[in-house]
Amino acid sequence: MRIAFASKDNIYVNQHFGWCKEFYIYEIKDDSFSFIKSVDSSIEIEDEIEKLNYKIECCEGCDILYVQQIGPKAALMVKASKIFPMQASSEDEKIEDILNKLVKMKENPPIWMRRLID
Repeated sequence: MRIAFASKDNIYVNQHFGWCKEFYIYEIKDDSFSFIKSVDSSIEIEDEIEKLNYKIECCEGCDILYVQQIGPKAALMVKASKIFPMQASSEDEKIEDILNKLVKMKENPPIWMRRLID
């Protein structure tokens, strides 16, 4: 399972999806996680839909997108691309803490997660 995080620093989930300049991609395998890569998403695109499509392309291959905030239109577009959007509970939520929670969730996964790990 791969997760894209919208972050300024690769420590906290602290970026809005549409304004995010870089996504940090992690992978969960078995009971651990590892950093895969960062993806620069800072290209300037005027058209809103084109910009959102580009941001989604930056997260290609991911199962979950974790952001500080995401608009309703963008959330629908992300879902349509088979990526599950999630919002951080606060601006000081650490990526590492989220990854540890997701690893633990895999023991008894909620319905939305079952489709990602099957």
